[in-house]
Amino acid sequence: MNIKSILSAVAIIASFAVASVSFAGDDYGKKNKKDIVETAVAAGSFNTLAAALTEAGLIETLKGDGPFTVFAPTDEAFNKIPADQLTAILADKELLTSILTYHVVAGKVLAEDVVKLEAATSLQGTDIAVSTDDGVKVNNASVIKADIITSNGVIHVIDTVLVPEANAASSE
Repeated sequence: MNIKSILSAVAIIASFAVASVSFAGDDYGKKNKKDIVETAVAAGSFNTLAAALTEAGLIETLKGDGPFTVFAPTDEAFNKIPADQLTAILADKELLTSILTYHVVAGKVLAEDVVKLEAATSLQGTDIAVSTDDGVKVNNASVIKADIITSNGVIHVIDTVLVPEANAASSE
């Protein structure tokens, strides 16, 4: 399945979402009845992430009970990766799964908790560095929206795709 097919399928799924979720205003920080995947798809700015999760077979995991904390890269974050490299990553299920699980931490880690951490262990098994020196950063990614509460965890929106050190060389 190629990236255009996956993105088309995600767009169709998103169009059937019952309601759009706002990440600002009155809904910000309130308990969401949608899970992490439903919230991300309804937002409309995580199409590549949703496609990658589908390709890696991780949708059901992130629809599970959790709780999970997801550092979710936007479509713009994925666009920073050259198209040929992104296509290669999406085609390599093992690499893709490693990268995606590196964006997830077990438990519900809210912004007030993140700022107290120096690192968090990802589901991939390695640590994600956390810094508050220049805004909140996880590795080299800035958190651009925090504490999007879902029924099974929390999403923090980031501006860059995180790549575990062991995979950095193979994705460059």
